Amino acid sequence: MKAHAPAETIFDVAVIGGGVNGCGIAREAAGRGASVVLLERGDLAQGTSSASTKLIHGGLRYLEHYEFGLVRESLSERERLWAIAPHIVWPMRFVLPYIHGLRPRWLLRLGLFLYDHIGGRKRLPATESIDLASHPAGTPLKPDFARGFVYSDCWVDDARLVVLNARDAADRGAEVRTRTEVVSLVRKQDHWAIETSAGGFRARTVVNAAGPSVMALLNRASEPTDRRMRLVRGSHIVVPALFDHGFSYFFQLPDGRIFFAIPYEQDFTLIGTTDRDHQESLAEVRATDEEIAYLCDGASLYFRREVRPADVVWTYSGVRPLIDDGSGKPEAATRGYSLELTPEDEGAALLSVFGGKITTYRHLAHEAMDRLAHRLPILTNGFASDRHPLPGGDFPVEGVEALRANLAARYPFFQAAWILRLVRSYGTLTTEMFGAARSLEQCGRHFGHGLTECEVRYLVDREWAHTIEDILWRRTKLGLRMDARQVEALAAYLAATAK
Repeated sequence: MKAHAPAETIFDVAVIGGGVNGCGIAREAAGRGASVVLLERGDLAQGTSSASTKLIHGGLRYLEHYEFGLVRESLSERERLWAIAPHIVWPMRFVLPYIHGLRPRWLLRLGLFLYDHIGGRKRLPATESIDLASHPAGTPLKPDFARGFVYSDCWVDDARLVVLNARDAADRGAEVRTRTEVVSLVRKQDHWAIETSAGGFRARTVVNAAGPSVMALLNRASEPTDRRMRLVRGSHIVVPALFDHGFSYFFQLPDGRIFFAIPYEQDFTLIGTTDRDHQESLAEVRATDEEIAYLCDGASLYFRREVRPADVVWTYSGVRPLIDDGSGKPEAATRGYSLELTPEDEGAALLSVFGGKITTYRHLAHEAMDRLAHRLPILTNGFASDRHPLPGGDFPVEGVEALRANLAARYPFFQAAWILRLVRSYGTLTTEMFGAARSLEQCGRHFGHGLTECEVRYLVDREWAHTIEDILWRRTKLGLRMDARQVEALAAYLAATAK
């Protein structure tokens, strides 16, 4: 990590919030040549941005709510994000079984036709009708489901998307400060004075990308707003793999909601999500027993194998900060975003981000910096964020298998499953991590399941990881595999090297 800027530094832009929007904005601002500091009170992606369904998608169900603009924008981003991050974003085919008595077949066909054609799809395959009795995706389903559709979207490792945007911002000169909570924001004549748990900062402009805490930060800055936010909790469960093919599922429920079942981390199935208004503290966001049962019951309606709460090996939940548009049901609330900039006659600018979804983060960041540009001229510089690969993604989308083969040949001591995880986490940066290592022993201590001292040191030195949770649940998902003894050994190592 580079040395921190001197205390007297006045940054061009201070971004508050280390989720996907904040890190995307920091990357965009740094790419345009601005001096940037990113302030995050916890770890990068510690909140909502690591708790998504992990899809880069247009939102097929948003068509029902007539959000055609949002769907078009989201669909146009799919292949852009795939192109700049082919290691952590990859195409996926989704199976949508037809169920008599729910959405009519003509409506599904119309929705999928629009989905294929309004977003500029180029590389992803088009929708097709399938016979579930003969298609591989029909094998794990109950025999009641005879017909269905298959359409395209993309999957993403959401936490790594956040970290790689922060890494790219830092490589372009930004200062990234995690575990740095903003205590107060005071507008001076031409800048903001920002007091944090780690000292003071000054910046000509501030971007409030605090996600679910966006309103709390505005209150801290004594900035009034007419906006209203709706906090909606989405919970997911992970169970041992329910199927052994590469398709995902888009399921409809009798109550009108939908959920997904997705291949996850090679040996598991991810099921989600719920939509519940969240009234509790943001400090502890957990799946309730009722939500877990709801997802298990929903999956059991479709799969031959019953899914029970006892099968759940992990749950995670996140709170989505949605714009309150007066929708009755949480799932009907818009997933769009809005940007609010303080008036010029009030002095130093404060731009607040309301709402948004992971798929649109790059477009949001571009629009946010365009909005700030007339207040901060350096932001008028161009930066083609859709053409600059994220770290490790500097290879063509068709090159994943070639990269995996090259890494397997270079590091033959790694198991095939370990190589696949490394490719899908670090891409071409894998060689930076392991260098000329010729044996597992040369990678340092092996903590289990392919996690070595080389990788841990890299995560600490280059990706702001500090804790067990940072490493095992956000930078990697090896918490699904590590036993208590292995976790304890890693914790002891981190404690010893932190001294």
